[in-house]
Amino acid sequence: MLSTLEVITTVVVGLMVGVEFSVAFVMNPIFNALPEDSNQQAHSHGGRMLGAVMPVWYIGSLVLVAVWAIAGWHHEGTGLVVTAAGLLIVSVIMSILLLVPINNQGKTWTPENRPADWKEQMNRWNRYHYVRVAVIIAAFTLLVAALV
Repeated sequence: MLSTLEVITTVVVGLMVGVEFSVAFVMNPIFNALPEDSNQQAHSHGGRMLGAVMPVWYIGSLVLVAVWAIAGWHHEGTGLVVTAAGLLIVSVIMSILLLVPINNQGKTWTPENRPADWKEQMNRWNRYHYVRVAVIIAAFTLLVAALV
């Protein structure tokens, strides 16, 4: 039963990492190559769509990792799992404090109501997102190492 939980958790976290990596290194560069109005509209739409899904995914991933840590407390690799949980907590805190406030504003913007500094705000979101991606990649790596 524990090995099933380990695999499911690793897959769920790995898929989350893949989505966030894709946002940072595939989708945002595509959006940024679009003309200004289309660029901003694509970012707003992406913020609405992923803003609805990702909180559940982040919290669900954290819960799965916590259950793995508790269920496997006396097994080898638990320290790696606990550290991964700590990193996922950091990613959730970063999201709530840094990324979500910018995203909540950005997803309501249109070409008619966006602020003059909207590009700077998106660039700030991207910088925070790069750090968050690094944090969740580290957490995923620890989970994979704990499987061995």
